[in-house]
Amino acid sequence: MKSMKSLERPVAQPSLTSEALTTRSLSIVLPAYNEEAVITNTVRSCLQTAERLGLSVQVLVVDDGSRDHTGAMVDALAAADPRIVALHHSSNRGYGAALVTGFTTAQGELLFFMDSDGQFDVADLAKLLNREHRCDSLLRRLNAWGWKQVVRIVLGLHGIRDIDCAFKLFPTQFVQACNINAQGATVNAELLVKLQRMHIPMVQIPVRHFPRMHGTATGVSPRVIVRAFQELVHLRVRLRAWPPTEPLTMSTRENGRVSMFPQ
Repeated sequence: MKSMKSLERPVAQPSLTSEALTTRSLSIVLPAYNEEAVITNTVRSCLQTAERLGLSVQVLVVDDGSRDHTGAMVDALAAADPRIVALHHSSNRGYGAALVTGFTTAQGELLFFMDSDGQFDVADLAKLLNREHRCDSLLRRLNAWGWKQVVRIVLGLHGIRDIDCAFKLFPTQFVQACNINAQGATVNAELLVKLQRMHIPMVQIPVRHFPRMHGTATGVSPRVIVRAFQELVHLRVRLRAWPPTEPLTMSTRENGRVSMFPQ
């Protein structure tokens, strides 16, 4: 269950210190699970970057049933700054569920999501707005390569260098039109397959990726991997009957050229 606190807050207007890269408002979605060591710095970095880029922004932090002090810290941040929205799951529902909660709550015209574990530099958001290497272990890189091949075969997703790169930017209306159902690791695959089926052009941009310095990654645990393959099978079945909720016009698809994510 997600907290309804602060859901009606409007996207805050920036105090412009430089020419904005876009006039469209931005929602930043940060899924968080046991990230008490980094969540404050991550949220502050998002706000500082938005201010530097002259963006109207709201930061939605989704606490996915954390067992540490992440939830309380997010609540304190939201109480101190109207641009921050705290959302909570009463239990750990999964990475995909946390993203979906943020997606459905987003009010900005653009939607950007990033992991909150400190492995990305949010300043690279400027590269995406301008249209313009991950630093994982060998095991994680092998897992990512294998997962990409499986998703390509099972779902027909093609042309994507890094399916699960957690640093993506799209127009909010396109993300919400996808009606994402994934609760776990297939969330990115479902989003990208549906966007391709809607013929949304996408651009892949390199961004920096750093080693995890705090907390523990859960994506390579056997339980998560088994669940991911189960979700992939279910996703294939659901996609057989999935069409876009409304046909997109050519002019709308052209606007979609701002939709992008890094390689």
